[in-house]
Amino acid sequence: MAVYTVHQPPSRAGAAPEPERFVFVRDGFSFWALLFGPLWMLRHRMWLALLGYAAVVTALGLVMRLNGSATVGTIVWALLGLLIGIEAGTLRRFTLGRRGFRNIGLVVGDDLELAERRFFDAWVGGLSAGESGTRGRAAAPSGALRMPSSSPDVLGLFPEPGAAP
Repeated sequence: MAVYTVHQPPSRAGAAPEPERFVFVRDGFSFWALLFGPLWMLRHRMWLALLGYAAVVTALGLVMRLNGSATVGTIVWALLGLLIGIEAGTLRRFTLGRRGFRNIGLVVGDDLELAERRFFDAWVGGLSAGESGTRGRAAAPSGALRMPSSSPDVLGLFPEPGAAP
């Protein structure tokens, strides 16, 4: 099961949110970002991340040219690609946040289609009869783990001596 964060685009002058513009970002490792980092960034229009990547690659290239062997260079480039693959979702969420998108929730699903279906079912199901189609935030998806609000204790902490159970 994959976890997706849901991002709502900035609303236009008080208009209702447009569900077809919502972006679902998968949390976890991205194989395509590992193999084709710069192309993956271009595809998702991540200009600032691409600029940072180019700066890091240039600096590493200079350092490796001055005092590095071919074996060390291969290891460094492989680790850089692995880092991009691991942090692909974070880079994408950062870019969306800079564009004004709001993170309105997360949803779990086997694939993107099921995650979208679950999210929009919970989102539409959360509208009451008195509300119109405008909604500022999403309802929690079904199956979300919630702690009871009446419990003041945090799991994993030892109780204080003399405290009530």
